Parts: sequence; C-alpha cells; structure tokens
Amino acid sequence: MFLSKQISSLHKVREFDSLSMNEITKETVLRGERFTYQISMRSDAPVIGNIKIESPLLDHIKIYKVEQSVMDAPVIDSIQEIGYITTEPGLMPDLLLPLDNNGYLTLNMAGKTVWIEVNIPNDFPAGEYTIKFSYETFDFNHPDAPHAIIATKTMTIEVLPLAKKEQSLIYTRWFYADCIADYHNVPIWSDAHFDLVEAYIREAVDVGINMILVPIHTPPLDTAIGTFRPCVQLVDIEKKGEKYIFGFEKLRRFIQICKRQGVRYYEMAHMFSQWGAKCAANIMVEENGIKSYMFGWHVTSQAPEYIEFLRQYISALSNELELLGVSENTYYHISDEPTIDKIDAYRTAVELIRPFIGNCHTFDALSSTEFYEQGLVECPVTGVSHIQDFMPLNVPNQWVYYCCEPQHIYTNSLMAMPSCRTRILGVLIYKYDIKGFLHWGFNFYNAVVSYYKINPYVTTSADGRLPSGDPFIVYPAKDGAYPTIRCKVTYEAIGDIDLCRTLEGYIGRDEVIKMIDAVAGMDVRFDCYPLDSDFLPNLRATVIKKIKEYI
Repeated sequence: MFLSKQISSLHKVREFDSLSMNEITKETVLRGERFTYQISMRSDAPVIGNIKIESPLLDHIKIYKVEQSVMDAPVIDSIQEIGYITTEPGLMPDLLLPLDNNGYLTLNMAGKTVWIEVNIPNDFPAGEYTIKFSYETFDFNHPDAPHAIIATKTMTIEVLPLAKKEQSLIYTRWFYADCIADYHNVPIWSDAHFDLVEAYIREAVDVGINMILVPIHTPPLDTAIGTFRPCVQLVDIEKKGEKYIFGFEKLRRFIQICKRQGVRYYEMAHMFSQWGAKCAANIMVEENGIKSYMFGWHVTSQAPEYIEFLRQYISALSNELELLGVSENTYYHISDEPTIDKIDAYRTAVELIRPFIGNCHTFDALSSTEFYEQGLVECPVTGVSHIQDFMPLNVPNQWVYYCCEPQHIYTNSLMAMPSCRTRILGVLIYKYDIKGFLHWGFNFYNAVVSYYKINPYVTTSADGRLPSGDPFIVYPAKDGAYPTIRCKVTYEAIGDIDLCRTLEGYIGRDEVIKMIDAVAGMDVRFDCYPLDSDFLPNLRATVIKKIKEYI
C-alpha cells in the first residue's frame, strides 16, 4: 500500500505517523511572499524513485528532503506538558536537505517528507499557477523496465496584484564564527573561513535574519569563567606606550560580506563579561611583538587600564563604522542579561561607552524594567516571560527574546514543540508592536558554556544541558549550512507580521488587532494564545480575504 498527502508546513511528520492531517490544495499569496508546504509519502514495500515538479513557478521553487534528527533532550526540566509533540527523546523532523528536481528519494514504511518552498518575486504577474508534483518509481535491478508514477499532487497558487510590505522586524540570532572554524577545521579568518562565514550568512539572510553579531573581539558569550573560546577577533590591536593602534582590514572584509548578502544591521560584540559586566571581554593585544589576552577574566570591568583602552577602542571603531556607512544601523552591547543586583556596574559601563558611539544604538537582553526606567538601555531586549512587565512603559524600541527558558507555555523554536508554537511569534510581535527579535543561537556547536565542542548531528542540546533545538537552527554542510524546519517556520512568522502590516495600510492597526483576537477567540498574549495548528492558517485566510476587498 502507498499513501501520500499534501499538507501544511506547520505539521512535523515523524516516522510512522498516520498522516491523518488535512490535505491542502490551494493558497493565495501576495507578491514578495514565500509559501511553503509539504508532501509526505509512505510505502509498505521499500521503493526508490524520482521526484519531479512541473510548474511555471519552477525557477522560484526550492525543494528539500525532511530528515529525522536526533532530539536527545526535548525538555531539561520537569514541566507540565503543554503543547509539546512529545517530551520523550527520539527522532524529530528538523534538518532540510536540498533536493534537485528529478532527484532520487527512497521510501519505506517509516515514510519520507518533501518540503516545497515557493518564493514569489515582487514583480511577478498576478494570476493562478499550478505546481504539479509526481513521484516515479523504478526497479534499479532492471533499469530498462517501465517506470511507475505512484504519487501525484497539485497545488494551485493564486498570486494577487499587490506586493507585501517589506520586513520591518530587526532579527538576529547570534552568529559564532569560531564554531564554523572548529567544525569545518579551517584556520580562523583564512580565505576558507571567510568563504564559509559568507555561506552561513547567506543562509541566515534567507530565513529573515537581517542583523549579524560582529566579532570585533571574541564575543564574551557562553564561556565558562576563566576560560577562552577560540579567538575570532576581527580587529587587530597593538599597544605602543599608552596608545593603541587598530587594524580594521578583517573587519572591512567581514562587513563587505554582510552587505553583499543583504545584512542591514550590525551588533557589536559585548564589551563586558556576561551576566553583569563584572570583567573585561577577552581581547587580544600585541605589545612588543607578543600577542596575549591583555584584557579578560583577570581584569575587572572598572579597571583604569580597561577604561582607557575602551575610550580609544570604541572611538576608533565608531569612526571606522562611520566610514563603512553602517554606523546608523549599528547596535552596541554592554553585557548580556545583567541582573538587578548588577545595575550599578552596568550603569558605570554604559556611562563609559555612550560618549564614544556617536549615532549608534545600545541594547541588551534583560528582564528588569529598572534598566530602562533609569535610562540605561535604549532598546530593552526582554524575555518573553517578562514582556508583559514592560508593556505599561510603552517602550518605543521594545525588543523581545527567548532562549532555553521558559519552556512551559511561551513561544520558542525547540524541536519538541509543534511548528505553530514557533510561528505564533509573528502574531505576538505584530500585536505588541515589537521592533526586534533576538535569540542566542544561530550555530552554537559547543557544549554548555563552551567547555568542549559537540557534533550537532549527534546532540542538538549542547550535550544534554539545553532543550534540543535551542543552540542552533542550521546544521553544518560541506561548504556552508543546511536549514531546518524551525528556521523556515520562523521566517513564516516574519511573513505573518508583514501580511498584517499590509492589511494595516487599508484598515488601520487597531482593526487588525481586533481581527487577530476575533479569529483566536481570546485576547492573544505572550502567555495565552491558541495552541492548535488551525489558528494561523485561519488568520491568514481572514487577512487575505480582507485585503482582496481593497485591490
């Protein structure tokens, strides 16, 4: 027996799933939108065949094979299960491997799923277009024998004569150049490393990431106290007497790569240690021909020599960013996730840095309103479990983040969660007028606090310390990176924001928010939203129907 279904991208099809979900056959899109769906197939007898797609949209279609990936730690705490697919370790569909049209695909009882991505150009003619999918099997022992088409599916896409609003959300997931060099075994900032960095950035931009963490010095993130991650410092620094000399050649090359790939915003590596700005960042300096960590764990954040260094460093860096034409879109970090008991140290650090950054911005992940209320941070990046505390403040540049916690009800991109819990982020960001989203792990291929390297194909949890999927959203490939379902669905969340903003241009923001709550049947909040997979498609259909009334 052979079974196939054409289904929404919101379903995660595990091995031996029953394929009981509803089939979809048509979607309406705006110009500039991306539409994704899946075709899942299963065969009682093992078969091999070719997949084939025929469509006038073929030049704008990408095809992936969905691979089951290791989920060694679905959760890390004893929690009440809410909206999880499972809390048991096992395999979960995650990795997306590119497939060529006419590419080979084997099937068996466990099943296989194909992910189809359609990217509609901004100037594409309006009208209805079909995408015809077929799976044709053959006997590899008798290649001349007739082939058999055992699955055919057709998707109809209606393209409306209207382009969606461009992405307004600033989106960053922290980019780790050292993990790229480590996994691919190439010298740091060699030509091979730069090529790989560009490939990873290309993949990041493709899934909506438009801000990149720039390792001006090695980012002081997820590093055990007293230890050092591989040095990926882009800025060469030499000390001569009381003066520091800065070389920006590698930084310029890095920024050129970012510009070439479409990055619009830049965040500078944190200037102080994580969780409270207690120590200086690990910064390599050459003096008398010897390179060493002149600053780091052994130097307090308020040490006079570090303060003097920062004055020269940030002043020179800000001038360079101005020359590169990116200063207005540059954000400086002070210290990641400072707690309220460290507010005085954080204040001292802010007062030191602000005079030298010109028209650049400051932002940091934090959960206490006092940092914003006391004017210490321009753009607070607030955890999803604390965002309601910030709502009464009407912060004009409010950001939000999530990480390994909380796991209970809030949106996240963990492997054990259904895709609707990842994609709901877009609706929440739109309703609460959030300007940016940050996550700590684009490609973190280390154990917790970087004690040692891991193989992301073997552990997706930093070796059991974090929930699977939290450390990264791309897998390393031979010459770059492979995407995941989770990064693609997060891009769909950004698309939901853009679609709501498009409708807002016709009926106003308040009416769009009323529509969101009406379709949900509740006041949608970060801690209260529909957990079923029907809400987001229903909301999209309602928004599209309303847009049609105005075009």
